[in-house]
Amino acid sequence: MLDLIKGRRVEDALNTLAFTKKRVAAKVEKLVRSAVENANYLSSEKNIDVDLDNLYVKHAVANDGPRMKRIRPAPMGRAFRYVRRIAHIEIALAERGKNGTADLATVVGEEKAAAAPTKTKKKRVVAKKKKSVGKKAVAKR
Repeated sequence: MLDLIKGRRVEDALNTLAFTKKRVAAKVEKLVRSAVENANYLSSEKNIDVDLDNLYVKHAVANDGPRMKRIRPAPMGRAFRYVRRIAHIEIALAERGKNGTADLATVVGEEKAAAAPTKTKKKRVVAKKKKSVGKKAVAKR
């Protein structure tokens, strides 16, 4: 569903979503309209120069969200477990014609992804120190 609107102008994406017979199309359309309104807010209130006619869908992806574990009653006093899955939909709009191609709607995971490698490096350093301490203890015996 999201592959249909990637790279398209916002108007074309909204038309595509309006005439698609998928159940999720209405929710994605609502999300795109919200992103356009956020861009409109940035242009009017925050004094950022945004031309709403040149907006296009730069990034559209659905990631896994939290999973809710539920139980359904089964015959003979038993229970069946099932998982209700939730998706996080991320949409970023950008303006065509700008050389900088800055995103108007920031993707939530970008700041967290930049901070994650530093944490993993620290964990690796700690793990290396622990291994060296273990080797020294074996050498002293």
